Amino acid sequence: MTTHPSAAPDISTERSVENGTELGGWDRISLTAAHTAVSWILAVVSLAGLYRLGQWFGTLEWLIDYKRRRRFRRALTRVLERTPCGAERRRLTREYFARARCDKLFYLIFDRIPRDQAHALFHIGNVDLLDRAVERGRGGYVALAHHGAQHVMSMLMGLHGYKTAGVRDRKESALRRFVQDRFDRLHPDFPRTRMLFADSYPREIYRCFQDGYLLGSAVDVNRVRAAHQRFEEIEVFGEKRAFLTGPLRIALRCGAPVMQAFIVPEDGFRYRLEVVQTLIDPETLTEENADITRAINEYASNVERFVRDHPALITRI
Repeated sequence: MTTHPSAAPDISTERSVENGTELGGWDRISLTAAHTAVSWILAVVSLAGLYRLGQWFGTLEWLIDYKRRRRFRRALTRVLERTPCGAERRRLTREYFARARCDKLFYLIFDRIPRDQAHALFHIGNVDLLDRAVERGRGGYVALAHHGAQHVMSMLMGLHGYKTAGVRDRKESALRRFVQDRFDRLHPDFPRTRMLFADSYPREIYRCFQDGYLLGSAVDVNRVRAAHQRFEEIEVFGEKRAFLTGPLRIALRCGAPVMQAFIVPEDGFRYRLEVVQTLIDPETLTEENADITRAINEYASNVERFVRDHPALITRI
């Protein structure tokens, strides 16, 4: 796989974007304690042992968290468009809990994993599509979905030398802030993912493409956060949902191709970014509105197919 040199992190830009996300005292204490404990466990049992421990903890959560089990069961029935049998439902629900716990453990102690080892845990399917976009020098837009560990993927992409940018809510998880703070202080040489607010205006998105970044964000949304955001309603899983089109339009106007990809977790803390296809190439664009409508429909169809193939990766329950 081709790797790409990353520019030094623009800390002033990153800090201004993330203003107001400092960790509270309790969050810092509790996450520091958890990080220390898991680091000790990692030193004793190795990464493979930690993965098995994560699965065990996830199974324990599955046994006791009946409310979350019930929410997942409803989401599973909606996605599969049928009522799964008891054995299938239990298997997928336990896998859902175990996968979520393993993702959090891996992200929490990512800074403790030797870089060569972490590098080997990540693979990109159809990497040529990404590399061709990078080689053009105009960046690329990677249309993701709310399924899979995007926070893990951004760290692994940086480790592989890609300049990446992402979009998040203003009120984000304490875990992501904690991990990013550790990397800013302990590993200033590590390529930092440039983060943008989900409801911000598009100026920063233009800058990302101009600087040759791969910008990834989820196009499927629960709600449209700001009046200026453009979207189309497409039927998916039997109901109408909003799919953002603004990032696609900006990418095309910057000469950046639009690709679709999914994050696929595998056993042993291994992850794969599966680049499905190029949805729109600005060099072959014919009529913007029609091409974007076609691309969004293809995106929605791919999401349906992916989630039905990997139902344990449902995140919105």
